[in-house]
Amino acid sequence: MPFLSHGSYRIRYELDGPAAGPAYVLVNGLTQYSELWGTYRDALIARHFRVATFDLLGQGVSDKPALFIDQDDHVAVLHRLIGELGDGPVFLGGISFGGLIALRYAIEHGARLSGLVPMSCFAELSPQLLLIGNALRTGLILGGTSYLQDLLLPMNLSDQWLKPLLDKLDSVKRQGWLVNDVYALQNLMESFLDFQPLTPLLSAIAAPTMILNGEFDFLTPRALHETLRVEIPDSALVIIPKAYHAFTLEKAALTADLLARFAEDVMAGRWQGNKQVLIAPDEAGGDLSPFPDGYDHLRAIPVPRATT
Repeated sequence: MPFLSHGSYRIRYELDGPAAGPAYVLVNGLTQYSELWGTYRDALIARHFRVATFDLLGQGVSDKPALFIDQDDHVAVLHRLIGELGDGPVFLGGISFGGLIALRYAIEHGARLSGLVPMSCFAELSPQLLLIGNALRTGLILGGTSYLQDLLLPMNLSDQWLKPLLDKLDSVKRQGWLVNDVYALQNLMESFLDFQPLTPLLSAIAAPTMILNGEFDFLTPRALHETLRVEIPDSALVIIPKAYHAFTLEKAALTADLLARFAEDVMAGRWQGNKQVLIAPDEAGGDLSPFPDGYDHLRAIPVPRATT
């Protein structure tokens, strides 16, 4: 199990796939750990990508300081990891909190990236997201990791995913208890306390960017992804049908296929962001379709788009 150093801390990472292949680096969400990218690792390696995953400082097998982690630390660790990958193409994807770290990396070190995939992501804290984040932090402090998971599972996943697992959820949650420390998680969450909006900086992202948003994402709704689409020059917004915030878990085969196709299109010169709004297929391998012309993609009902 390899480790990187960041100051006095050790960061666990995994690097698999052909050494000469283009690289995909995947960044965890807040309560995740590296093993949750296993389906992606297998699917992307099968398509000749090299895949790097890692536990953020405070997660999984990485060191878990109880105090003084900030977002700069995560960006620095990511920069160190990408520096291990050589000079070939690098594609960067991140989910939720990890998507925010990926955005910051693309703003600060974008010349190193061939493509960017922020998923269930945001560039600023809306009032709703700020209040939800504060409530989740309070839940973690008062109820511990188990209670935080009790709150997040119904917010992040569909009835269809949860129903067959209802009598097994304790075992599903147990792995989270084992790999995540309550004080380290609190520290990660508190790195948002001085968060400054990234919106004014997004136009500096020159890399082709595919923004992925679940149709029913409660935590980071479409308006937050719309900011990314409008501000990032070479971007497209792709809506994942019947998906919630944690669609990377629920729809792993589809999402891995979208990641691979995006990178293949970029490398072949086929990618055309054009700030499009697209609808992903229901299953891996299907065609993406444009959002119906003339309708407002920020609404949940078919309302004609306002003319300007």
